[in-house]
Amino acid sequence: MSQTNPSDAERVALAEAWIAQDPDPETRAELAALVEAARGGDGAATAELADRFDTRLAFGTAGLRGAIAAGPNRMNRVLVAQAAAGLAAYLLERASGGATPSVVIGCDGRKNSAVFARDSAEVMAGAGVRAVLLPRLLPTPVLAFAVRHLDVSAGVMVTASHNPPNDNGYKVYLGGDDHGSQIVAPADAEIAAHIERVAATTAVPDLPRAEFETADESVVDEYIRRTALVADRPAAQPRVVYTAMHGVGWETAARVLAAAGFDAPTLVEAQISPDPTFPTVAFPNPEEPGAMDLAFQRAREAGAELILANDPDADRLAVAVPDPATPEGFRRLSGNEVGLLLGWRNARRAQGAARGERGADGTLACSIVSSPGLEAVARAYDLDFEATLTGLQWISRAPNLIFGYEAALGYLVNPETLRDKDGISAAVAFLSLAAELKAQGRTLADHLDEFVERFGCFASTQISIRVTALSRIGEVMARLRAEPPASVGGIRVERIEDLADGFGALPPSDVLRIVLEGGGRVMVRPSGTEPKLKVYIDAVADDGTVAERRAAASAAVAALEAGMRELTA
Repeated sequence: MSQTNPSDAERVALAEAWIAQDPDPETRAELAALVEAARGGDGAATAELADRFDTRLAFGTAGLRGAIAAGPNRMNRVLVAQAAAGLAAYLLERASGGATPSVVIGCDGRKNSAVFARDSAEVMAGAGVRAVLLPRLLPTPVLAFAVRHLDVSAGVMVTASHNPPNDNGYKVYLGGDDHGSQIVAPADAEIAAHIERVAATTAVPDLPRAEFETADESVVDEYIRRTALVADRPAAQPRVVYTAMHGVGWETAARVLAAAGFDAPTLVEAQISPDPTFPTVAFPNPEEPGAMDLAFQRAREAGAELILANDPDADRLAVAVPDPATPEGFRRLSGNEVGLLLGWRNARRAQGAARGERGADGTLACSIVSSPGLEAVARAYDLDFEATLTGLQWISRAPNLIFGYEAALGYLVNPETLRDKDGISAAVAFLSLAAELKAQGRTLADHLDEFVERFGCFASTQISIRVTALSRIGEVMARLRAEPPASVGGIRVERIEDLADGFGALPPSDVLRIVLEGGGRVMVRPSGTEPKLKVYIDAVADDGTVAERRAAASAAVAALEAGMRELTA
């Protein structure tokens, strides 16, 4: 449906062909208006057509994600139908012995999510795949659970997670030997090839469609039952505020919390129901400035001891705790802080399950850009540790996994139940930790201090350098490789590990790991989803009091940040 560097007239022809096969009157109308403007000599319209038709949205390990509009470089019903047909062809190709492959499909509350999910189910059923649609709008973790629970060949979740309001996306999971994890290479490229073949050979109205099945509520009921087991029966009830960030998390989270024995939290009512316009936030991501302001306000009113926030599809969790030193009265914990506390909790639980035998068994895993503190926890509990490429699709594949996380608020606390990040199970696990501490007369702030005292202070920060020309990212990476720094921020570089050709068990990736004297570390990589160069900075201090360790680690992080800003300028 697209070609390399077509002329303006050819782009208009491509757009007209797109309109002819588009079943969505809204995207047909907006593209027709764009074509008319381009024909009238509107330069902006011509440039917009070029952006939409000179390339396709890339299908990768994260599936598809983009703004809703017409054209192959946007999310729309044509692109989704092509993706569904391509995925069906892939599943049929790898089915053995004439077996009928199967897929379960879910969707969240974003614009067009339900339409995209239904289109996918009809197209895949028409291709000969057994298609099962979840019964209603549900969180991504329920879909990830359903892939394993229903023992299907694949899963599709229609969601753009915490992207801007007009975005949507398409995530793919595989069953069988992949155990319900998201796709990784080479499956992504193989599926993409099938999608492109469909787009090049078959108009969407010519794709056969058929009836699909709808899953019953037992799938959701079993997810709730299994997820509630993550918690210990609470001996105390912390005062909690919860927000769903205008997403689909609350209905399911409420049932899980009740099943686990927790009182109902105080809600941020303005954000509790699904709303694809996300009216109270500029950006529906709890990491973004201002996104949790209403939660902070509600927590002050309620005298809360803990804030739990899911992103719109509830696969991520943000946590905030009281902090009188901040203007809001609360501080959002970093993804690393939450990940380290949850990892420590899972390590203790694994040790308890060993019933006094020699050491616990299992693996703690995190992405290579997450805190090295998790490895310190693994060593202390005689557990295995694995650092993987970024993304739960890699972390979830660690052997004998008992806990995994990535710093971008993604936590996998119950890998025996599902193999993806889950903001609901993480929320009930963290609330269980808070309840345990409250019963002992301690706070989460006390527990953070205890972590520093036992394992050292692991401080971290990130730099995101947005560029207007993607070539700028390649130039910076090439310069760092050609002229490796001897020091960063006055701290001596011990070695630089280039992951471009793979490193140890890690597959090739465009990542530089700068290892520094004193245990510090800097990771540099291009963003996989945005025009950004991302820099991850970590430092550790394990001498002195808790306060001295925090001060030393913070000073090292600040020096490294200043040094990396200079090196990447």
